[in-house]
Amino acid sequence: MTPLNMAFRIAIVGVGGVGGLVGGHLARAGFDVTLIDPWPEHVTAMKARGIVLRDPGNEYEIPVKALHIGEVSLHRTPFDLAFVCVKLYDTDWATSLIAPYLVPSGFVVTLQNGLIEDRVAAVVGWGRTVGCIAAGLYVGLAGPGHVVRARHQAQGPRNVFCVGEVHGRITPRARSVAEMLRHVDGAEVTTNLWGKRWSKLSTNAMTSALCAASGLKLRQLYLDPTGQRIMARLGGEAVAAGLALGFAVEDVFGIAPDRWVAAGRGDTVAMEDAAAAFRNQTEDMEESALSGMAQDLAKGRRTEIEYMNGYIATRAADAGTAAPTHAAIVSLIKKMEHGTAMPGREAMDYLLSAVGGKGSDLS
Repeated sequence: MTPLNMAFRIAIVGVGGVGGLVGGHLARAGFDVTLIDPWPEHVTAMKARGIVLRDPGNEYEIPVKALHIGEVSLHRTPFDLAFVCVKLYDTDWATSLIAPYLVPSGFVVTLQNGLIEDRVAAVVGWGRTVGCIAAGLYVGLAGPGHVVRARHQAQGPRNVFCVGEVHGRITPRARSVAEMLRHVDGAEVTTNLWGKRWSKLSTNAMTSALCAASGLKLRQLYLDPTGQRIMARLGGEAVAAGLALGFAVEDVFGIAPDRWVAAGRGDTVAMEDAAAAFRNQTEDMEESALSGMAQDLAKGRRTEIEYMNGYIATRAADAGTAAPTHAAIVSLIKKMEHGTAMPGREAMDYLLSAVGGKGSDLS
């Protein structure tokens, strides 16, 4: 770690599960980190006793600097970089909030799901926007000042974080961000931010909404034959749209893009590969793991469905490909948000029938 990196003044805007995990571990490593959030009780708890991070086998109570969003205007020392970790629909205001408090060379790191860099760049400019993808964290906010992760840290070569410049070149600042994030979990730098983004979007879109709609925990969903059929369809539609749009889509859960397209269309061998990939995801996962969308639905919060499955359905139409399973699950989640439908296995039966029958068994 270079002295320059340790001297960076870092803001974490949005201290939910991801922001809390990253901010807490960076503070624990000795970085100058300020956690900024709109939930008063959460900020009060962090000011009083720090942030508690719990994962399988470990618990840390870490002193942190915390600010409510209403206190940011009182902050006198500008930040060198800011991680924006809010829900996708809060990106515009969160970026606008922190932009005036960055040094002239400061930049924003989009530690969020979806293809959100254009929203950040509209506020701070493309030259001050760096992308960051987090995959396989399985983390949530258990209460004020308390973050719980339901998965062990990455084992072996698997990297959780992937940092990339929008222009695709490797830069010192991208390397610095990845180096920082290695204090949290495995991290790498990519020259294919957009392809990685679409691959991660495909992952989220095949699992997060279905976990919410089905009422199953993630581990149950990955092992459920009906869930596997629907996830394969969602994955196939998403990957096909990304390829048609010209993205250099990378492997999803270790399976090549063309195999997901085949699995989504019912190819028996490809579906067996998909089922094996789903089962592999459960190996270091706690039984309690829930998707972010399932957590939002349980808390009565607005979900990110429009920015995930809804975005895929819209872009698929632009590309001339079909994404009926994504369109169906968007409709279903919106009904659940409004209280006119409830999570349960019936939702999976509905999704199968809504897009043309039960298909093949992946078990």
